[in-house]
Amino acid sequence: MFKNPLLIIALLITGAIALWGILDTAGLAAFAAQLVGIQFTSRAWFIMLTVSFLLIVSIWLALSPYGAIKLGKDDDEPEFSTVSWLAMLFSAGMGVGLLYWGTAEPLTHYLLVDEYEDSRVAASTALFLTNFHWGLHAWSIYALTGLVIAYFSFRLGCPSLVSSPIIKVFGSNKITRGAGWLSDLMAIVAIAIGLGGSVAMGVFQVKEGVDALFGLQDTGMGLTMGIFMVLCLSFILPLTVDLGKGMALLSTAAMIVAGSLVLYLLLVGPTYFLMGGIVQGFGEYLGSFLVHGFRTYTFMDDRIGSWFQSWTLTYMVWWLAWAPFVGVFIARISKGRTIREFLCGVILIPTTFSIIWFGVFGGIGFFEILKLESPILDVVKNNLSGVTFYVLNQFPLSFLTIAATVIAAFLFLVTSVVSAAFVLGMFSTGGDLNPSTRVKLSWGLVLGALGLVMILSGSIDAIKSIIALGALPFVFIVLLLVVCLLKALKLEKVSRHE
Repeated sequence: MFKNPLLIIALLITGAIALWGILDTAGLAAFAAQLVGIQFTSRAWFIMLTVSFLLIVSIWLALSPYGAIKLGKDDDEPEFSTVSWLAMLFSAGMGVGLLYWGTAEPLTHYLLVDEYEDSRVAASTALFLTNFHWGLHAWSIYALTGLVIAYFSFRLGCPSLVSSPIIKVFGSNKITRGAGWLSDLMAIVAIAIGLGGSVAMGVFQVKEGVDALFGLQDTGMGLTMGIFMVLCLSFILPLTVDLGKGMALLSTAAMIVAGSLVLYLLLVGPTYFLMGGIVQGFGEYLGSFLVHGFRTYTFMDDRIGSWFQSWTLTYMVWWLAWAPFVGVFIARISKGRTIREFLCGVILIPTTFSIIWFGVFGGIGFFEILKLESPILDVVKNNLSGVTFYVLNQFPLSFLTIAATVIAAFLFLVTSVVSAAFVLGMFSTGGDLNPSTRVKLSWGLVLGALGLVMILSGSIDAIKSIIALGALPFVFIVLLLVVCLLKALKLEKVSRHE
């Protein structure tokens, strides 16, 4: 462990950020917000151009002759059935983020848009913006990163590292090895900080769920820290043993709970209103997603510009932060699939589910506003973490649905931390598919510390800024990986015709 410079430096950097955040949470948050604000102001066009480019490349690859190439040898068959594979993709696309933002995000956008448009138009616009943030662009980032790793690992026999495509395509020399090493380091930092933010949001939501479940009030930081400690204890044991199948079962259980929850709300809620919103949401999204990917709000007022930075740009770099982590997971379960199967499954399935999810949870929120004139917007303004539970309280069996949401959120948190620690251990040990327990526990400690930093910040905006700060450098790495993939595919095509 101590003879690996990448591991030591990565632990030192992420550990230093965590220590800074614990000792001076406000200072770290202010520094991140200032630096990210400067980058977003000057590089907004580049970030949107990048994510739109990734989506267009994904569509082109899926439709091109390259789509028939297998991620593996030509005679390799998929390790998992199509149903199991899609179920795992579904699980990967469903996380604590959707549980947290299901109603909160559409209504947050509505609060702003309602000042510029009619209320019903504002609801439609807010739902579209939410679908855009969680849709094809986001999953194209994941898909292309995963595709690069899967292609170079399974077809060309390279280690499952971000650096492998760079060294393979451009040759092994001091410059490429240095660039590859730096790419691995930036991927590690981006994953660690991004996961820390998700831990904080998940803990906040579990805390609000416990409050709602038992009618608690003014529990403050005490309950939050208690839940955080239980979380830490919960992921320590899985990091000491090989629980691949166990983790899959936990993820599947969380997925079933979440799927059952959204189906229940669809059936017992205002079904006609929700289904109408889902269908309209699909139509408006399909009609505008490509054009909207190039919107930078350059000619809008400062308030809209601030919203654009805080939401759209932050989401895009957040997906970039998770891209290496999710990409490795997706790659590992996709051996034997063709590029076309891979891209269609990875991009379309989670996007479809997300649109349905927000159509139900967001739709219920809009029904409360437009039909019932409930005080749900006050909840959005004052307690984002509690919005989901406010919605669940409006329906029968709320004790069971809130309990199910708390359980699902906690399961997603545990599986995310354990999976991330495995991936970080693999990245920081040269692609070792079975990193040592000591390495995994070290990363578990760092992830817990980063999560604590985000919790202490007490602000979702601060969490977003810190995540964006860690992820911004990876924008350039993703583009380099795509260049490597296209170059390798072209070389394979040439070699096949020789």
